Amino acid sequence: MTEENKKDDKKQDEIKKEKSAEKETKPNDEQKKEEKGKVKKGEKQAIPELKPGMTVRIHQKIKELNIKGEEKERIQYFEGLIIAMKHGKEAGASITVRKISDGIGVEKIFPLHLPTITKIEIKKQVKVKRAKLYFLKRGYKKKLKEKKEKK
Repeated sequence: MTEENKKDDKKQDEIKKEKSAEKETKPNDEQKKEEKGKVKKGEKQAIPELKPGMTVRIHQKIKELNIKGEEKERIQYFEGLIIAMKHGKEAGASITVRKISDGIGVEKIFPLHLPTITKIEIKKQVKVKRAKLYFLKRGYKKKLKEKKEKK
């Protein structure tokens, strides 16, 4: 009986060690999964310092249905000049971006905290004296001067 008890004790000790080893590895695995989940769910990237007069490229996820009814997701970008910015960096902040496509002016309003926006790239910045650049809609002929970056 004593030998059997010793064997049982050894088995139980081994089982306890395995369980404790699993517990030690699980939190790390769970933390990694949570971090991955946060990146996918929240996707709260830092919004760059945006100002009117900047030429930006905004990447946005678009879901489409094909003929078979399958849902596909792709990223489309819209590149243009910021002509207006409203509400700073608040929850309801938005920017109006304008571009000319085939001789026709196209404007799009983007809420900055929209979950479908994946990335905002700043291409260049021009020197402007106004907060709202609506005068560009009426056919402003002069070329805007590009701002020199300080290094």
